Amino acid sequence: MSERALADNPLLQQFATNAATLPGAGTPWLDTRRADAIRLVRKNGIPNRRVETWKYSDLRNAVPDGFVGTICWKLDGPTDAVELFDLGMLGSETPDWVMQHLGTVVASRGTLDAASLALARTGLAIRIPSGTALQAPLKIAYSGGGHARMLFVVEAGASATIMEINRGEASNSCNIGVEIVVNRGAQCTHVNFEEAADSATRVTVEEISVEVMEGGQYRGHYFGLGSKLARVEVGIVLSGAGAQAHLSGTGVLHGERHYDVSTHVNHAVRDTRSTQLFKNIAAGHSRVIYQGKVTVREGAIGSDSSQTAKALLIGDRAEADLKPELEILTDDVKCSHGAAVGDLDADSLFYLRSRGIPEGHARTMLVRAFLEEAVEKIENEDVRTAAWQFVERGLAEAMKIYP
Repeated sequence: MSERALADNPLLQQFATNAATLPGAGTPWLDTRRADAIRLVRKNGIPNRRVETWKYSDLRNAVPDGFVGTICWKLDGPTDAVELFDLGMLGSETPDWVMQHLGTVVASRGTLDAASLALARTGLAIRIPSGTALQAPLKIAYSGGGHARMLFVVEAGASATIMEINRGEASNSCNIGVEIVVNRGAQCTHVNFEEAADSATRVTVEEISVEVMEGGQYRGHYFGLGSKLARVEVGIVLSGAGAQAHLSGTGVLHGERHYDVSTHVNHAVRDTRSTQLFKNIAAGHSRVIYQGKVTVREGAIGSDSSQTAKALLIGDRAEADLKPELEILTDDVKCSHGAAVGDLDADSLFYLRSRGIPEGHARTMLVRAFLEEAVEKIENEDVRTAAWQFVERGLAEAMKIYP
């Protein structure tokens, strides 16, 4: 690598310095995938506003020195019913299912996903065996900084709920690459909580790649409180007939926080279905973003897709950017999208005020009602309760401007 390339891209510097000491270094299949990944990093550079899909989130200026540090993990739930593997132990004893899938689910192969594959020192892989139905969620909490990977393989006919909690810390920034394989007839519910440090100086990027096979179903729910820059990018390929993906979520921001959810659902074959519903709150000087793209490939007749994105602005300086997009390359499909940004309904607010409810309480009631549809998409009651508790923390800050 040239000295100029290294100087311009701290991710390349990290790889040049650490490649020989990464877990599993010298293992042929892993070295090949890491080399392919770092070539992509070198080709594309660190994303900035000139990149269309990153035009609302300038990562280059947010993390000029790259992602450094170590990520610590905590796993709770029915671990005795699944197979676990520590990705910090990659090498000759790596299970076949990890070798088969790690770095191969490329529905969202962006620069940061490639960087996490090339540079991760820590991570975990979980396999839910065929026919296994987990009765309780797997809870994965992590904190710290640097690069890490996660791999989830839900085998044929299995079902699982995964709660992923990114703990916010002021001093570190992290880049997480996630791969999820939903096999034939399997069901996976994936709930992502992006927390933030009180000072909101943390930068977090998470790129999630999902493949859903024939008759499989993926439900993704994404919640964020924002930080200096927080971005969740989700790429999904519906690769088998009857595959489904249902996405929902909300960001609740205050101060100068930033939260970006970008999705791309790819209907690769016929008779697949996807839905997206995102509702966001931005207060103070914060900025919330939703970019959602749906592609229906040639021959994917019978595909059914809908996108809805809405945002409420609390105050005159908050900003919401909503950008749904459709790319349809075949006939005989049903696709729709819509977006709306505004304030609370004046008539509803007047109705509550006229019944003696203080303005602050009335606004909070209407905001909760606005968010309810997105939160209630979570089927598991305990997980849904956790989501409401998370959202309420954000609302407590966002609504402080009202008495």
